[in-house]
Amino acid sequence: MPRTLVVDDDPIAQAALVSTLEELGHEVRAVSTASAALCAAGARQLDLVLFDLGLPEIDGMAALRKLRNRSAVPVIVSTARAAEDWLLAAFDAGADDYIVKPYSRRHLAARVNALLRRSGRRPVTAQNDEEVLMVGDDLKVDLATRTARLCGAPLSLSRREFDLLAYLATKQGIVVTRRELVRKVWEQPHTADTTIAAHTSWLRRKLGETASAPRYLHTVRGVGLKLVAP
Repeated sequence: MPRTLVVDDDPIAQAALVSTLEELGHEVRAVSTASAALCAAGARQLDLVLFDLGLPEIDGMAALRKLRNRSAVPVIVSTARAAEDWLLAAFDAGADDYIVKPYSRRHLAARVNALLRRSGRRPVTAQNDEEVLMVGDDLKVDLATRTARLCGAPLSLSRREFDLLAYLATKQGIVVTRRELVRKVWEQPHTADTTIAAHTSWLRRKLGETASAPRYLHTVRGVGLKLVAP
């Protein structure tokens, strides 16, 4: 089980990161300040640090340099800035990789796995997750290749449509609340109900059904959505 330290002063972002990493099989400790991060890095053996550079207490780059002076632990910096000069400065300060906000759960898992492999540590394994999910006999969702097929024909899905379908496919037969969809699919603290409704409508159309005559995608009024075999 990889031991990971999350450093982020945003409680919502921190909680989402912790939840995602724990689902991926990590033992996670979370702190909100650079000083706490430096203490944690010095006090225990870590496999990975996810370090938000926008900390209020100490300049992010300075904190990263101090962390690097204390430990050789692999560090992924999390930042909202994508400018090349900024990212190069982060590497100069000691970062091993970076991830630009906002990012998806799969993107995070891929970057984490790659860095753990490069550093000789244990990569994350997707426990209890099948790469190919079947919904009935005709709907196939391939998580590894991010493709879906209906009756053998490929579905042309947008990134968010696939994310929605894939998440519901992992929860077949279970009603997924709108709140859970916002957190797990949109990876945001909140989003408009109209956004979910629009993507649901587009996905239904591509599955060859309508809200009044659903086959796979069923709305549970006032609660959320459920994906079932027809």
